[in-house]
Amino acid sequence: MNSSLEVFHTAPQGQPRPHPLLFVHGAYAGAWLWQRHYMPWFAGLGWDCHAFSFSGHGASPGQDRLNSFSIADYVADLAGVIRAMPVAPIVIAHSMGGLVLQKYLESADLPGAVLLCSVPPQGLLGATLNLIFSRPNVLFDLNRIIGGGEPQLDSVREALFHQPVSRALLNECFMHMQPESMRAVWDMSGFDLPRPARMRRPPMLILGAAEDALIPPSQVEQTGRALGLPVEFIANAGHALMLEPHWQPGAERIAAWLTAEGF
Repeated sequence: MNSSLEVFHTAPQGQPRPHPLLFVHGAYAGAWLWQRHYMPWFAGLGWDCHAFSFSGHGASPGQDRLNSFSIADYVADLAGVIRAMPVAPIVIAHSMGGLVLQKYLESADLPGAVLLCSVPPQGLLGATLNLIFSRPNVLFDLNRIIGGGEPQLDSVREALFHQPVSRALLNECFMHMQPESMRAVWDMSGFDLPRPARMRRPPMLILGAAEDALIPPSQVEQTGRALGLPVEFIANAGHALMLEPHWQPGAERIAAWLTAEGF
């Protein structure tokens, strides 16, 4: 893990909860994803909240060699951030970050974990085929971003959101979106997939978005079957459910699960 990774922190209000939360972003994104709603909201309920950007993402170093980073590199980033925390966190990981978390659990344990619209252990093939037949324009724009091109705002809306969103929010996402490591994408396409038989099994919530264009419910259900766990879905939400105008239902479900587990 690079010690100069971008890390955000929001201190808890009131009596702190037993475990901090560590939020892990997905592809094309960074730790900024969590700052708008989730980090201040969970901190307001007493959780010490942390988020970091993978190497080559956000303000973390490595932008100039982004395509050299593998999923194993991202796992090392996650492991390093966890080691630096005085109390083991509950990791809440979104999309590609969920696959990184699954890979991390092959060699280390956690008190608890949340997979949020996560890439399944089977990788990106199913999600890619779904986009080919249902939203080829979105897939085309995602490939453009990987190559350093700029996406269309309509494609950003269709990929990330189900609810009507403001032009200001779309522009903010557009400004923050960035290319993803081609090596990491290949890893998620089959070269370095999670092996559920090797994974530690902490208490885990698997949560999807019912209207997700990128990781549709069928892919979330694959994760549940592979891990032998039930899955739940947030209604009327797209892939970026933490940024949707009505983002609270997802946050409230996570908070209820954390509380029920004593975290």
